[in-house]
Amino acid sequence: MKVNVIFWSGTGNTEAMANEIVNEINLTGHEGNLIFVGDATLADVDECDVVLFGCSAMGEDELEEEFMRPFMDKANTHLSGKKVGLFGSYEWYEGGWMDIWEEEIKAAGADLIAPGVKAYDFPDDKAMKSCRDLASTAVSN
Repeated sequence: MKVNVIFWSGTGNTEAMANEIVNEINLTGHEGNLIFVGDATLADVDECDVVLFGCSAMGEDELEEEFMRPFMDKANTHLSGKKVGLFGSYEWYEGGWMDIWEEEIKAAGADLIAPGVKAYDFPDDKAMKSCRDLASTAVSN
């Protein structure tokens, strides 16, 4: 199974989560690919069994505007019937951006494989375990 992990990270918190997820996928014998959103293409969404998107919360519970938001606007048109998972970090509010993002993914027709994984600031042990669990869910779907 091929799982592409497309992410944006400003401080390294979400990148740490992405690395944990890809490492776990690869440990299970499946193919996990780490792709910075600035390097991602729609083919990276189309040509995998599962796609996991990661982005930290920005502004007032929004996705990052320069790379992730424009990519998601395009990717959403390719998600109907696609197995998708979400993850990311936040440092203010209550992490509501994940709820908004989940609704966006569902509205695009994606099959959300699990609730979004959130980490407050740098992911602690509990958040890293949730990342590994997301990876396991991704390869078992």
